[in-house]
Amino acid sequence: MPGSGRGSLAATHRAVPYALGVFTGLDHVFFAVPDLDAAAEALESGLGLRVGPGGRHEAWGTVNRLVWFGDAYLELVAVEDQGRAAASWFGQAVLEALASSLADGPSSSSASGGPSSASGGFVGFVVASDDLATDVASLGWEGPGFGGLVAGSRDRPDGRTVRWRTARPPGAESHRPLAFAIEHDPAAAEWTPAERSARAGEVHPLGGPVRLVRLELAVPTLPIVIDRLLRWFDLRFRPSLSGGGARDAEVGGQTVRLRRLAPGLPAATVVLRSPGATEERMLDLAGCRFLVSA
Repeated sequence: MPGSGRGSLAATHRAVPYALGVFTGLDHVFFAVPDLDAAAEALESGLGLRVGPGGRHEAWGTVNRLVWFGDAYLELVAVEDQGRAAASWFGQAVLEALASSLADGPSSSSASGGPSSASGGFVGFVVASDDLATDVASLGWEGPGFGGLVAGSRDRPDGRTVRWRTARPPGAESHRPLAFAIEHDPAAAEWTPAERSARAGEVHPLGGPVRLVRLELAVPTLPIVIDRLLRWFDLRFRPSLSGGGARDAEVGGQTVRLRRLAPGLPAATVVLRSPGATEERMLDLAGCRFLVSA
C-alpha cells in the first residue's frame, strides 16, 4: 500500500497463518453520488483534498472521480446509463445506494454544521492483491457461486485506459456493503511504476500527502460480519482499543474497524492522516464520515 510495494502475501500467510493476511491492503473505498462535481467540491472545500479525474466504466454504466492517497483512493461514482447500470452487479449496488439516500433524505453536512452540496450513499470497499489467482485459490473461493477472475477497464478523459481484474467471494454481490478484491494491471494507466512513484508524495491542498489509515463500518450484527469477512478475506478481528465493543482487523498497514450500528452513526467512517493537517477536519458526505488529522 502507500509507500511500499505490493508483494503477494499468500505464501507467507500459509507459513504463518495468524501473522499476516492474504491481501496487501485496502485498495479503495467507494460511494455513490448523484453529482460528481458537487461531491468533489465538498471534499475539496471541506477537507482540503484534491479530487482528480476518473473516467467511464462502459460495461457498468457508471462514471467516477478519484482522490488518491498513494496507492489507495476514494472513488466517487455516479450513474451515467441507467440501463447498463441496472444490468451490472456494480451498477446495481450504486443504484441501491442512491435510492437509499433519497429515501433517507438529505443527510450530508460539513464540520460547520451546514449541509453539503451533495448527497449519496456508501457502497463498499475493495482489498488489493498483486497475485489474485493465488490469493483466491488460497481462500477457497473457487467452486459453486464463484464467478472467476473478471477483467475490467475504465476509459480516462485523456484517452488512456486503466485495466484490472476483480474477484468476488461467492455470494458477495447479495451483501452490503459490497466487498471484493482487485489486481491492477501495472502496464496500463495509473499503475505503472512511474505513476505510482509520482503520486506517493502527492501534496494535497491541505498542505501535505494523505494516507488512508482506517475504515470503520457500522454493522447490525457484529458476529455475522466478522465471520463473513474472515471467510472472504481472512480478516482476523480482535477487540479494539477504542472500546465500545468495536473490533479491529489489519489488512496490510491499514485497519478495518467494525462497530455495532447505532442511531446517528454513519455507515462508514474513513480516517485519513496527513502531516500537512494543522487541525482535525470532518465531513459527512454520501453516507460516510471523513476525518483528516495529523
